[in-house]
Amino acid sequence: MHTTLSLYLTSEHPCGYYGDRRTANLVPDPRVPMRAELYSQLVAYGFRRSGSHVYRPHCAQCRDCIPCRIDVSRFTPNRSQSRCLKRNLDVVTKIQVARFTDEYFDLYARYINQRHGDSTMANPQPDDFSNFLLCDWSQSLFIESRLDGRLIAVGVSDFLHDGPSAVYSFFDPDESQRGLGTFAVLQQVWLARLYHLPHVYLGYWLAGHPKMDYKKNFAGLELFDGMLWDPMSP
Repeated sequence: MHTTLSLYLTSEHPCGYYGDRRTANLVPDPRVPMRAELYSQLVAYGFRRSGSHVYRPHCAQCRDCIPCRIDVSRFTPNRSQSRCLKRNLDVVTKIQVARFTDEYFDLYARYINQRHGDSTMANPQPDDFSNFLLCDWSQSLFIESRLDGRLIAVGVSDFLHDGPSAVYSFFDPDESQRGLGTFAVLQQVWLARLYHLPHVYLGYWLAGHPKMDYKKNFAGLELFDGMLWDPMSP
C-alpha cells in the first residue's frame, strides 16, 4: 500500500437519506488503482463502496452518517434475533461468487420496486444491479438463501481481511415476516465466525432514521469517531 493516500472532497449533491439535505463525499485519489487490500484498510477508516466507487460522507453541516461495525467476539443475538434464526431454520444458505444472473436481478427488482418504489432506485435495469453491487477489484460474495429451492434473499458482502463488509441485501417482499434483513446480518456474523474474523462492517448508522437505525440493535456494535472505533453506549 502507498504510505500516503490523497483524499478529495466532491461537490455537493442531494442526500440519499434525507430529501431536504445535501451531502459531499471524501474519495480516494482516482490515480491510485483500487484493490482489495487497500479497500480493506479504507473500510477500517469508515469508507465503503457503491459499485466500484469508494467514498465516505463528509458533509458541511451534518455528521449523522456514523460508520459502524460489530465486534464479533461481543455479539450475542437478542431475543428478537434468536426468533429470527428459528423462523429461518428451513432456509438453505450457500455462499456464491457475486455475479449477475436473471434470477438475482428479478428478485432485486421486485424488492426495489416494493421497498423503494418512490426513490430514484425504482424500476432498475440490469446495468443498475451490476453498477451498484458488483466490483472488479473486490472479493465480493452473495450469501443466498433458498426455501424449497426458491431464491428468497441475497446478502451482498465484501470479504475483507478482518471481516465481511455488508454492501446490501435484498429479499422476497412476500417473505417479510421472516425478518430477512436481520437474517442477512446474522449470516454475516456467522461467516465472520466461520473464518475467525473479528468484525462485520455494517456501513453507516443514522440515529433515528427509519431505515438505518436498526443497526443499534446488534450487540457488540462499535462506532467510528473519525479516529477510533469505540463501543456504542448503551
